[in-house]
Amino acid sequence: MSETRKIAAILVADVVGYSRLAGADEDRILARLRALRSDLIDPTIAVHKGRVVKRTGDGALVEFRSVVDAVRCAVEVQNGMVERNAGLPPERRIEFRIGIHLGDVVEESDGDLMGDGVNIAARLEGIAKPGTICLSEDAYRQVKARLDLAVTDLGQTELKNIADPVRVYSLQVGVPAQAKPAAPAEPAVLEKPSPQLALPDKPSIAVLAFQNMSGDSEQEYFADGMVEDIITGLSRIKWLFVIARNSSFVYKGKAVDVRQVGRELGVRYVLEGGVRKAGNRLRITAQLLEAETGAHLWADRYDGALEDVFDLQDRITDSVVGIVEPSLRRTEIERSRRKRPENLDAYDLYLRAVPHMTTVMPADARIAAGLLEDALRLDPHYAAAHALLAWCHEIFFARAGFDEVDKAAGTEHARAVIASGADDATALAIAAFAITMLSKDHTTALSAVDRALSLNASCAMALYFGAYIHAVSGKPATATTHANRALRLSPFDPFAFMAYAALGAAAVQEAHYDEAASHFAKAVQANPRFSTLYFFQVASLALAGRKEEARSIVQRLLELEPGFRLRVVFEVGMVRAVAERFAEGARILGLPE
Repeated sequence: MSETRKIAAILVADVVGYSRLAGADEDRILARLRALRSDLIDPTIAVHKGRVVKRTGDGALVEFRSVVDAVRCAVEVQNGMVERNAGLPPERRIEFRIGIHLGDVVEESDGDLMGDGVNIAARLEGIAKPGTICLSEDAYRQVKARLDLAVTDLGQTELKNIADPVRVYSLQVGVPAQAKPAAPAEPAVLEKPSPQLALPDKPSIAVLAFQNMSGDSEQEYFADGMVEDIITGLSRIKWLFVIARNSSFVYKGKAVDVRQVGRELGVRYVLEGGVRKAGNRLRITAQLLEAETGAHLWADRYDGALEDVFDLQDRITDSVVGIVEPSLRRTEIERSRRKRPENLDAYDLYLRAVPHMTTVMPADARIAAGLLEDALRLDPHYAAAHALLAWCHEIFFARAGFDEVDKAAGTEHARAVIASGADDATALAIAAFAITMLSKDHTTALSAVDRALSLNASCAMALYFGAYIHAVSGKPATATTHANRALRLSPFDPFAFMAYAALGAAAVQEAHYDEAASHFAKAVQANPRFSTLYFFQVASLALAGRKEEARSIVQRLLELEPGFRLRVVFEVGMVRAVAERFAEGARILGLPE
């Protein structure tokens, strides 16, 4: 079995006193747990880009790309449990304890995780009190500036089967942090304070020279060349303001606080890293930080051989650029949510609309559409807002009655993006998707996807939507290539379900129905509120001869979309041959035409 090492945020959770609860009424407790998973736990994990590695009866092991996401997920789950337990006697309450650690893990070829990172998280969960979250010091360091909860420092703690003591912090959900006393006056500093540049009107980033940690001058050139490539790659993200190399490299070789860099260069984010050589192997580390607070938003490391140094350089550049874009997008969305309504500009309104698109369901799309219409009133030529609004109308058309007004409006907004000559890869890809689904103009759509990827080959959103467009256009090989690349660049993206759906549709076209069902199951896990994914899953299960398994899932499809009709497969997007294959599976189950 192949395996890879990486740094990840690991969350481990289980139910306190599960054996006692099950002993009292096993059927009821199992039913309640299943309901919690479908209504609270799995949707919350999906929203925060987590991956359920495995379930352990009453518990789960979940991987996140950042501690910030892991803690936000844990807090939302614990808050949700407080609401659900209200009014219940203590002996009937389901309470979770959660442990979170940031550390080194080994990922097996089947996706399972092992190593100290997992072991420490599991031990932290074991010492957590009911309803609380225990963090290791490594995890706590990443989020301490963002927490508004009561935190108890448990000090250095001996954990079972862990060699060295671990400093542990306990978060008590529902109890706000106490106000900190005013800090004593700082001694006078003779240095002239750093000038502070105003932040530009869009997200801004500086990429600092990566530190050469080997003392090998040859690696200096490698590190500098890689950073230049990363700056070039980030510059292709049109909604991002990137500081030029000549400005960011003035800090090379200096120990500098990222907050100082933020003030002096006028940027909101800083990317830094290091290069270490051992024999013929290189290890590169990278981390993304918020300049104002110094908080970590993302970190990872990359290993490779020196035999083909340029290939290694390209691979790392693609990975870093690919993951930085969705990381910044998530952080910008959070920033927009904190702004007062009277201070919102078109960009803020667009950001507030984005999270409502992830369910791909009409109720949420209605909220997004209102925000996007407000954005376009402020900036009528805003391509990104036109693209998302086109998608909103596609959702209304496909899942809310096949109204020709929605079809026309969505097509108009999508074609406005393409006709504008926009150089926003994400906007072009979403517009291409809307044109595919609403008008089946696959030629125009595929051309727009190619244009998006020529602008930014590492744009995960363009790859996600491009994969799906190729899949429904009857091009399974290209769909598979785009989907796998998108998942490699941004595996925890809220739109990852698009890649799994594309892989499933490609497998159906190749008559690999069991494989297709597996891909669609992952799509459902990534977005459990999107009804169409359940249709794809049950159709592929039926084609695989697994009718009973499929029928157990049909109920969930009809709960989410009571008015579902097989007609949607022929009305929206797919070429006839692909639609007929899915319809064949649906008819085996007797789904309404």
